[in-house]
Amino acid sequence: MIPPIASNFVAGETAGEAMDHVNALNDRGVGGILNLLGEHYEKREKAAADADAYVDLANDIAGRDIDACLSVKPSQIGLEISDDVFKKNLARIVDAANCFVWIDMEDHPTTDVTIDAYERHALETDGNTGVCVQANLQRTREDLERLADLPGKVRLVKGAYDEPEEIAYKKKAKVDESYREYLSYMFKSFDDGIAVGSHDPEVIDLSKELHREHGTPFEIQMLTGVRESAQFELAKQGYDVYQYIPYGTKWFSYFYRRVRERKENALFALRAVIGR
Repeated sequence: MIPPIASNFVAGETAGEAMDHVNALNDRGVGGILNLLGEHYEKREKAAADADAYVDLANDIAGRDIDACLSVKPSQIGLEISDDVFKKNLARIVDAANCFVWIDMEDHPTTDVTIDAYERHALETDGNTGVCVQANLQRTREDLERLADLPGKVRLVKGAYDEPEEIAYKKKAKVDESYREYLSYMFKSFDDGIAVGSHDPEVIDLSKELHREHGTPFEIQMLTGVRESAQFELAKQGYDVYQYIPYGTKWFSYFYRRVRERKENALFALRAVIGR
């Protein structure tokens, strides 16, 4: 059972609990991006089991009238075993899904194979696949230029991995600057939609301005348990808002990482313990 302090950030341990969470969000105009917790598997059996779980989840979504999609980590479905295992498991998930499938981005050694896989499936599904790129990587502008003409969606995030200095921006101010620069480029150059992965009010305001200027469709994506009142308010204003919803038995490591990532999350967790 997930304790209350962690349940602010994780929807539950089962797919059923995650679906209930999606239903509650949908009632308030927010969509759900479902992510079964798990990563860095080194055994085929574990990767295959989670791929099976995503196939089942896709079928469950198809049988319900809900606004939900999937988000899959490459290392969860076999990338650390081999590129081939990852590609085959991802293909099984995408082939089974009538809903949108996001491919998460992990640390920099996985970037090329992840983008290659996205390109293939974006073309094969006529844009029913998305990928995440990270503003802290120096290569991201070139990646965006490659991705701009593909069908599908691209999610821009600041990047949470501790990457080497020679390939990544390390100072927060530089990452923030790069994020705004890349976001501006995306609104000018992308036609099939942009996902703004940010809780930053200034970034969201910039996205609104760029949308008004260029007309490019976009959605705002935030995490479960972080600025949820803002998510509901943005949805009420008519913006497309999606909440990234982790669930599963491997909740502890995810919760610990969320709290360590940002001081605001740690304070949020503390308020939960003392009853706000």
